[in-house]
Amino acid sequence: MPKFSYPLIFFFLLLFSERVVAQQYILKGKVVNQLQQPVEFVQISLLKDDKQIVGQAVTDSLGLYTLTANAGKYLITGDLFKSELFRKEINLNQYTDIGIIQISEAVQLEGVTLSGRKKLIERKVDRLVFNIENSIASQGVDGLEALSNVPLLRVDERAGIAIAGKSGLSVMINERMVNLSGNDLMNYLKSLRSDDIAKIEVITTPPAKYEAQGNSGIINIVLKKNKNFGWSGSVGSGFVQRSYTGGSANGNVNYQSKKLNASARVWYYTSDSKAQENYSILGNNSSISKDNRKDFDNGWSTDFSIDYKLSERSNIGVIYDYSFDNSNMDINNNTVYKTNNVETQRLSTYSEHRSKDKSHTLSTYYDLKFGDNKLSIVGNYFSNSPATTVNFVTTNNINTASNIVRNLSDINYNIWSGQADFTLPLEFADIETGVKFTQFQNKSDVGYFNYNGTEYIIDQTKSNLFDYDESNYAIYAGADKKFSDKFSLKLGLRYEYSFINGFSPASGERNKREYGYFFPTIYTSYTVDDNNSLTLNYSKRINRPGFRALNPFRWYSNPYSYSSGNPSLSPSISHNVELGYLFKSKYSITAYFQRTNDAYSQIATLNGVNSIISYENYYNQSTYGINASYTGNLTKWWEFSTTGDASYNTPNVYKFSGVAQKGYAFSISTNNTYTMNKDKTLFLFLNYLQNFNSQSSNTYIKAMGSLDMGVKFSLLSKRLQVNASVRDIFEQMKRKGNKYFVDNIQSFDNYYDSRRFNVSLTYNFGSSKAKESRKEVDFDEKNRTN
Repeated sequence: MPKFSYPLIFFFLLLFSERVVAQQYILKGKVVNQLQQPVEFVQISLLKDDKQIVGQAVTDSLGLYTLTANAGKYLITGDLFKSELFRKEINLNQYTDIGIIQISEAVQLEGVTLSGRKKLIERKVDRLVFNIENSIASQGVDGLEALSNVPLLRVDERAGIAIAGKSGLSVMINERMVNLSGNDLMNYLKSLRSDDIAKIEVITTPPAKYEAQGNSGIINIVLKKNKNFGWSGSVGSGFVQRSYTGGSANGNVNYQSKKLNASARVWYYTSDSKAQENYSILGNNSSISKDNRKDFDNGWSTDFSIDYKLSERSNIGVIYDYSFDNSNMDINNNTVYKTNNVETQRLSTYSEHRSKDKSHTLSTYYDLKFGDNKLSIVGNYFSNSPATTVNFVTTNNINTASNIVRNLSDINYNIWSGQADFTLPLEFADIETGVKFTQFQNKSDVGYFNYNGTEYIIDQTKSNLFDYDESNYAIYAGADKKFSDKFSLKLGLRYEYSFINGFSPASGERNKREYGYFFPTIYTSYTVDDNNSLTLNYSKRINRPGFRALNPFRWYSNPYSYSSGNPSLSPSISHNVELGYLFKSKYSITAYFQRTNDAYSQIATLNGVNSIISYENYYNQSTYGINASYTGNLTKWWEFSTTGDASYNTPNVYKFSGVAQKGYAFSISTNNTYTMNKDKTLFLFLNYLQNFNSQSSNTYIKAMGSLDMGVKFSLLSKRLQVNASVRDIFEQMKRKGNKYFVDNIQSFDNYYDSRRFNVSLTYNFGSSKAKESRKEVDFDEKNRTN
């Protein structure tokens, strides 16, 4: 029996033995008023012997409630604002639906109807919740811009989305993982409208239910519930001016009936920009490289989803995504090589990169509810086939010799996964358990061809084939217990086992490994009073290398310089601790600690004129940090939010003669939104971000910032929304810094055309309450193809 089987068997025996401890039954019902309208926020209590509370629930927006209890005779009561609305005796000995209970009076205080308003920021035991409906700055914008107003998050259109203290993240919609990454993810978030979003949850420490992959957090975007049947949709377009112009167009349509939810979306974009990349290695052997680059990309994507309600207790669905991207670059590179400060070579290279990338994602799911229990089964398939052609001409300016080269790469990624999740609300705690299997397959074919004046001849020494297979098995269990209105505890344990097989036919080299790890998670939450709450959590994570980092074949930029992966690269392990404090739902403070072992990154080495960039495990690092934010209204017309982050890094570089850079990292951002009219249809905004000098591993990064400003307004009863903005007005987003080694210093100075002018228009049509119903499924393994 395989070694990984023993912990799996142990988990199942432990979990399902608990299920037979006690027999419980479900009690459900609905509360309506005299107009047959649902009544929300009614507190339902189940009493034993007319005094002992054995269960409580609160009616939702549909007036529904559900309770679980052992068999017996009970008294059920309903209260609203301390006024009893009804009481009823019941005998619970089977699954029971009381049906509709109509209350005869509305509860009012001196004729004034009470209406609830959620707090802007809430802390739960395992996440921070930002109720976007209460944020003026987040109204009438796309989903990506809405994320920029959330505490703990930082949004950059090129670098992506980041959580304070984390190196990566995943995005979910309604608790199901979005199967997109990179530009596809950015475009998808832009196609969402903030008016369709109820709240955004920031999960800095993902529970055991989710993948342990990556030192990352999770963003869960919760869409507003559909209340009306019918059609709805939107169309939009955008214009962007950088050094060159670009644009986008998108549309979506949604339909909802009693049993069927469906949505479809299409997106097209074109983007031209410039980039400047400068990289120097200064030592006894030195190189000074300068790139001037033009990027010109275009592509389109489409997706559709169908969810069908089989019964009141079950539904089934399918989701399909397709994207096609043309990514192109023209690069002029000049590189000077020196030995003991004497120039030995001067190379000029002009290269044309042309890449076509097609991807397909298919997901199916089945959900079944029986009582408070829930079973979810999901199957996923992902296929990605980028094909790249690089033509370059390299001229030696000393002896005028030229090399004409063509580099072809065809890569095929295939990922299959299946998972089952089971929710078991028991008397002593709410239990979650599940299993998952994932199969990765990567086939790469890279050819290097020299031009001899009449044709291209393959160079077998610089060409390569590579096959990679990986199988991952996972099982998890979690328990969530609310001991009182003040204290909650959540525990989880996940086990993952991996088989890896990498093979290079040209060299005959085969790399086989297998490993397994336990990943515990612990959360505690304590509510002091209505204004003060505390959370404390711990998690262990694994960061497996992406496929490109493992692939040994070489990507050449000229005949002497290339980057490659490392099939012997090991995953890094991180331990994370966070202490959070929330005051008056406006002030949030999070202190965090992170320990990473066997961290990996790219290393550049120089041997004469041969420049090689490869991935290596070479350092451990501890990070101590604190993140503080404030979000609120300074006046009725001025919404203000600010976030500051400070951390101290203590790296230990144990390989490649790297010189550790211990030190601090600071950043601060502020967002200001000004309401310009009484109808709240015209807004101005002014935002600023500043990153100060920072140190990490063996790297020193210099300060950079960005000043943004713009206007947004709504027309046609808020169906037409217009946004105009200028980003990075003073071109401060330039990434500069140094990497320190015993025998050289490597410097970089990069700029990616971040100053830009944007205009976007979005028109919403159809039923204003029939929103998109698409679900997302957990399939974040596909991010490793990048």
